[in-house]
Amino acid sequence: MSSLLGPFHIISYGTLLGVEVFQSFIGGIVAFRTLPRPQFAALQNKLFPIYFTLQSGLPLALALTYPGSFGSLSSISGVISEQNQLSVLLPLTLITVSGLANLLYFTPLVNKTMKERLHQESIDGKKSYDAPPHSQKMTELNKKFGKLHGVSTLINLGAVIATLAYGVVLGGRLQ
Repeated sequence: MSSLLGPFHIISYGTLLGVEVFQSFIGGIVAFRTLPRPQFAALQNKLFPIYFTLQSGLPLALALTYPGSFGSLSSISGVISEQNQLSVLLPLTLITVSGLANLLYFTPLVNKTMKERLHQESIDGKKSYDAPPHSQKMTELNKKFGKLHGVSTLINLGAVIATLAYGVVLGGRLQ
């Protein structure tokens, strides 16, 4: 089984980085530019739980499959060993916490705000993304959505950076 740690680890890392890069910098942007706003929102609403679950879970797979090198500790023991706390444990923890924060906290708040905007659109007779002026309530909801979305995006970017940082550490171990 220990001979499979390395391959599982590399596959888990590649999946994590690939999913993050694709969703954050390719798929999300192309969908936003291509789809009408309601369809884009519906797509993201279905993708985000999957994305953030992967972003939360794959670092755990990386910790479980962490391959020790030449007699050093592997798996969780290697991840939490003193020599790896900054280079391995920290980025994997940041990625997991980022994914969980977005999955369990920010996504529900963003979805609630989007529903409130849809309700306000029916009252105002105007879409939230139409040109101003907007009602005071819609202006407040748009501002709230922008803040939540911005914080969520920054948290996700932090996770991507942590994933890249871990990739540098992992790549440095390849001989």
